[in-house]
Amino acid sequence: VQVVESGGGLAHIGGSLRLSCAISGDTFDDWAIGWFRQAPGKEREGVSCLSTSSMTPRLADSAKGRFTISVDSAWKTVYLQMNSLTPEDTAVYYCAIVSEGDYNDCLEADDMDIWGKGTLVTVSA
Repeated sequence: VQVVESGGGLAHIGGSLRLSCAISGDTFDDWAIGWFRQAPGKEREGVSCLSTSSMTPRLADSAKGRFTISVDSAWKTVYLQMNSLTPEDTAVYYCAIVSEGDYNDCLEADDMDIWGKGTLVTVSA
């Protein structure tokens, strides 16, 4: 299984970006996918996640009301729509997947298994 992120770039404060995570290869029967980010000098943190068994998305407090996770019908691409961006959203954004049953919390980076290389989001005035 591979995951590849895209859609990062430069955004203005208050602007929007949509990130994509393309999933290829043989996925697990049931699995979870999460978006994470890592700002310079900070630990990687969970942003939002979703599982095939539960379509209820989870959002970190920092993402609530601004970010939305979604998936296409084939579960081959997962999106992160980011609105009302602030400089604090500047980070490398990663997607990661893990097999259902192999994690406790899909917002916990340590629980995830397969990672992409990330896409950089920069928010400035």
